[in-house]
Order: sequence, then C-alpha cells, then structure tokens
Amino acid sequence: DVRDVNKSNKERPCRLWTSTLRRTQETAQFMEHSKFDHTFDNGEKFEWLQFRKKPRRNLDELYAGTCDGMTYKEIQENFPEEFGRRQADKLSYRYPRGESYMDVTLRLEPLAQEMERIREPLLIVGHQGILRILYAYFMGLDRKEAPYVSIPLNNVIELTPHAYGCHEKRYCLMMKEEMLADGQDEPVTSMPVADKNGGSQPLTNMPNLNPRLTKRQASVQEIDAKYAEDDSIMNAPSC
Repeated sequence: DVRDVNKSNKERPCRLWTSTLRRTQETAQFMEHSKFDHTFDNGEKFEWLQFRKKPRRNLDELYAGTCDGMTYKEIQENFPEEFGRRQADKLSYRYPRGESYMDVTLRLEPLAQEMERIREPLLIVGHQGILRILYAYFMGLDRKEAPYVSIPLNNVIELTPHAYGCHEKRYCLMMKEEMLADGQDEPVTSMPVADKNGGSQPLTNMPNLNPRLTKRQASVQEIDAKYAEDDSIMNAPSC
C-alpha cells in the first residue's frame, strides 16, 4: 500500500525503476504520477512525483548475442550445440557475443546494494532473467538456483525485508491461458536434473548471492521459490 498506516493517511513516496529497453518503459507508462509535498527525515521539504520513471541500464535483460530475438525452438534448430551447452550449465553458459547469468550477476551487484539502502517502496518493471537474479539475492538462494527461479509473466512479486531476509507475496494479474503465445516457453529440460543415485543434485556448494544470509536464515524465511517446472502459470523468458 502506498499510504502510511497512520492517522494522517498520507501518501508514501514510492520509486519506479525500469530497464532502458522499450518494453519495460511502455509497461511503466500506465503508472499514475501524483504530486505531493514530502518532508524527509532531515527536515528538507520536496515536491515528490510518485513513481517517477528511472531507467537503469543495469536492469537491461541478459543479452543473448547472436541468438537475440530468437525463440528457444529457433535456437535449438539453428544452434543445436549452443542449445545443448546452455542446457548443461545455464548459470555459466554465455551466448555467442552475448552474456551469461554470471555476467549479469556481476553487473547487478552494485544495484542490489543500492536497493538495500533505499527506504521507500521500490517498484521494478523488469525482465525475467534480471528479476530471477535479484530475487535469488534477496531471498538468500544459492547462485546455481537463480537461473531456475519461477518468475511468471504478468505477476507482481512483493518482497518485504525483515530481520532474516524477505517476506514474499505474489499477485497474478493474468493467467497463462489468457496470454498470447510468444514462443518463449522454456523447455523443462533446462531444469536441474537428478544425480546418478536418483536424488536431487545438491546446490549447497555455491555461496549465497547475498553473503549476509546463511542457509539456516534462508530456511527461516520459509522461501517459496519453486522451479518453473512446478509453477502452473510459468512463462519463461527468452534468456
């Protein structure tokens, strides 16, 4: 809620970030931009424009290089070897002349630290690959889990920080059955596979994206970060 829970019921300042790509900025254009006077903690008064759009280049989607703009089926047909390499190691795989999830993690690190310092509610209109990494960081997930976090299209994910991480709520704006097919459904073969003994492959060897959260603290959060394979309204990104 953008209103303070107090007697005055004043509107709270809220921030809005997008990537520099047109599709996120076109989505953000539907936000209302009210103006009101706000006094900061230091006594400084300022006319606040609610949800002022701030494009951030760090939030641009993972660049697929030679495969940019192609569907998964087209990549599999035209670049079968690259498709196989990505399926084998989605975290470290780098598209030809493009980026990997590890590359994007590095460019998002300073932005995540800036987000931790912001006191106002922050809305990010972003891309699924980017949101996966940010979600994994704030929820204390292992780095290897980030590429498989379920970030369905047409959903709002609300993270509220607390002492041991974040409390999560998800709001579905449109069911998958209502969406237009865009050819970007990711094959479930890119999901983590079972080990030779038939069990789940362990993900505990990699450090947390957020070093301040231990595995025990992450479990306290009761994280509901399910893989896209288990999400009934999953629609995976082109990256």
